[in-house]
Amino acid sequence: METTMSDNRPLASSPFSRRLFLGGAAAASAAALGACGSNHGSGSSQGAGGKTAIQQWYHQYGESGTQQAAKRYAAEYKDAAVTVQWIPGDYDTKLTSGLAGSSGPDAFEYHLSRALVTSNEVVELTDLIADVKDDYSDADLGSCTVDGKIYAIPMIDDPQLIFYKKSLLEAKGISSIETLDDLVSAAKELTTKDVKGLFSGNTANNDGGALVGPVIYSTGGRYLTQDMKIGFDTGLVADALLKLRQLGTDKSLLLGAPTDWTDPGSIQNGLCAMQWIGMWAVPTMSKAIEDLGVMPFPKAAPNGQPSVASGGWSAMVSAKSKHIDEAKAFTKWLWVDNTKDQEDWSLSYGFHIPPRKSLAAKATKLQSGVAATCVQLNADHGVQNDPNWTPAMGTALTDAVTRIVGKGADPEKELAAAVKKINTELQKF
Repeated sequence: METTMSDNRPLASSPFSRRLFLGGAAAASAAALGACGSNHGSGSSQGAGGKTAIQQWYHQYGESGTQQAAKRYAAEYKDAAVTVQWIPGDYDTKLTSGLAGSSGPDAFEYHLSRALVTSNEVVELTDLIADVKDDYSDADLGSCTVDGKIYAIPMIDDPQLIFYKKSLLEAKGISSIETLDDLVSAAKELTTKDVKGLFSGNTANNDGGALVGPVIYSTGGRYLTQDMKIGFDTGLVADALLKLRQLGTDKSLLLGAPTDWTDPGSIQNGLCAMQWIGMWAVPTMSKAIEDLGVMPFPKAAPNGQPSVASGGWSAMVSAKSKHIDEAKAFTKWLWVDNTKDQEDWSLSYGFHIPPRKSLAAKATKLQSGVAATCVQLNADHGVQNDPNWTPAMGTALTDAVTRIVGKGADPEKELAAAVKKINTELQKF
């Protein structure tokens, strides 16, 4: 077991793009594709045994055994010849190019965005889960829905939280961390010449890293409201970003670690007392750290609440596939009907919450210890990605946060400018 089922590897690189943590974005092709039928696009026509050949793409997962499992699932399918493409490195860019060209996937995993829908790169999948729709949470379905139509099937839920060594906090008399102020103080108190208080990514001192989304959520905000307006109070977020900046000023952050925040190596090797990371790493962390604890990101405003960034991956079908019907049938077989393999994918190579509520309820590996706490915190405080948050919106906010946290810029002015750009994007809807 190495790191996360949550985005691009190698291990030393950050597996989630900043766009994802600024609201669940996905890369959009620059080409505007016309509506495509099942007789267009990628994929060869015939595979072994005369069966229809389809390609399924995955990013390179870090956990040992995941690639073999994906290939095993494909081999189990009898109605088509499914070839698994395991994509290392920059999956975003390779997928964007593949969806725009003629040699991309038929079925693939990604994070749904409105841009994928409006550029006609994915097909609607509402019909695939019609019979089991009630077995998914509203949050999971919301992250896979644009304008009331479902374009993706949830594969795994990956909550991200703050994990810590209980003994280090106890030694400093830190009994609880309820607010962002508490977190800043605790990180400073826990920092020694050998150990940093908190690790949240190797870029955290310059751009806030993976914590920007949780900061917004913990002020009580969201990126967007359901009626497509700005979903956060800029004043509250500005105050919270100043506290992120303070973490850097206090030199409480671990920076330049051998691996990024998605890998548990830093906390396991004693480089930090607390680390922001996903539930996927619980098995390895639990073996390495006897006194492992976990908490949500603390509330970041007086009337805010704790938050858990609940990411994940979803299955989609390319609108340029030559075999849309066959790709849909395979996607339904694997990610809707085949609960045995869904359970294996979620629990055998790391810990992830199965999106199907019925599967999650009987996942015994998640019913005790730190894993059970993660599941409960996700249920209480989890916030899923918003497919309506576009890459352009993410860039506007990311650039503002980088200037605020990394360069000392005025937070209210920067956020006001970002909001103006985001509203311009919203008007395009």
